[in-house]
Amino acid sequence: MINILLCGNEKVFDGALTELISITNKTKEPVNCYIFTMDLTRVKQEYTAITDIQIRFLQKVVESKNPENKITKIDVTHIYEKEFGKCANENAYCTPYTLLRLLADIIPNIPNKLLYLDIDMMAASDISELYNIDINDYEYAAVREKYGSKIIRPDYINAGMLLLNMEKIRETKLLEKARNLIKTKKMLFADQDAIFRSTTKKKLLPRKFNEQSKFNKKETVICHFCKRLLWRPYPHTENYKQWDVEQVHKILKCHAFDEDLNEYVKLKEKIGVEINEK
Repeated sequence: MINILLCGNEKVFDGALTELISITNKTKEPVNCYIFTMDLTRVKQEYTAITDIQIRFLQKVVESKNPENKITKIDVTHIYEKEFGKCANENAYCTPYTLLRLLADIIPNIPNKLLYLDIDMMAASDISELYNIDINDYEYAAVREKYGSKIIRPDYINAGMLLLNMEKIRETKLLEKARNLIKTKKMLFADQDAIFRSTTKKKLLPRKFNEQSKFNKKETVICHFCKRLLWRPYPHTENYKQWDVEQVHKILKCHAFDEDLNEYVKLKEKIGVEINEK
């Protein structure tokens, strides 16, 4: 069983659907996916928890690939408010939902090994190659951040993919230390900075497990559709996500996930019909 953690609100449904399609289409082992969510409409009206209708739809999709696949929604609103409510990093670089992974050690019944993935990722091949990496002596495994490893520190990580050793994390109090930093110190990349600064021992992995800029590389296992910095024809950033199918084809010239994205387009039409019928 491969245990996965995703985090987000109602708006991340397209990311969760595309990502889970890509994972379950290519991964032979059963997938057990936890989704941390919360209601934070006090900050923004759009910050509503992922709905039960969306969760049931995701469950149907992953079950169709393997009857052992499972989706579990965990509403952490109360815990979030207790830990981070109105803290300095609530309106940091990303949404407050990126902070939810920092609660993994205090959520009951979370397994000892957990693969956290940002919502803008796609599996290019069987993720068991990543999940089965030995991290017994480490708090987590991650890939260097493409830009941060050049600007901040050579070992600075991109926290979009974290293979977590929860047993070791509870022992070293990594996430507890990260939460304390979030509550007391304003940081540019909030949770990513907090995790990096709180780390005792990490394992650095090859880029293929969190490819942050090239979308058609054959050896890639996890492709990350994160913001990119480009220099030509002038310095600018691009931030196209995998569910923006037309832009993925037209701008990114990426066709590596066509089978998954074609399935996504058809399923999106289906859930639209189901919601309208209810």
